Amino acid sequence: MTTFIPSKIRALAHRRMALSALRANSSLSVRLKRYNHHMDQVRALKSQGGEQ
Repeated sequence: MTTFIPSKIRALAHRRMALSALRANSSLSVRLKRYNHHMDQVRALKSQGGEQ
């Protein structure tokens, strides 16, 4: 049976948002800022043990 881990789901969602930020129709600095923000969230969730 599959177990849902909320932090793992959130990490995946933030990873997808980070990639979307890179492809957005905005300036490079804005895209990079959004990407880094979401990847920081992923790293934080990973360090909490939500994702192996």
